[in-house]
Amino acid sequence: MALLRFRFERFVAIVLLVGAILFGLYTWTTLSWTYSTGERAGYVQKFSRRGWICKTWEGDLAMVTIPGTMPEKFLFSVRADPVAETITRTLGKRVALIYDQHKGVPTSCFGDTEYFVTGVRVIDETKAP
Repeated sequence: MALLRFRFERFVAIVLLVGAILFGLYTWTTLSWTYSTGERAGYVQKFSRRGWICKTWEGDLAMVTIPGTMPEKFLFSVRADPVAETITRTLGKRVALIYDQHKGVPTSCFGDTEYFVTGVRVIDETKAP
């Protein structure tokens, strides 16, 4: 009976270990593999560091195509603190956000969206009206 219990406990431990390794490999793959890259231009309306346990930088970019029309919002996440500092310094200015899209990231600890901003370029130095 003790031998059977030992084998069952070892089997459960192996299954849990293999599951954790597979989850780690999947997470690493989704974060290192880029589905698409691009730029979005507009005005950063909201930018904050938030989360209960995993703090991430999250923001909204208002993309105005024609003055006087409703802006389209682009929701994004930032993982690097230097990029977050640059965005904070450029709040209110027209910027282009350079991003990588990562599909299938399994948890929101890495960001609430699938769009991770990797760079910022100021387009217009004047503040938004």
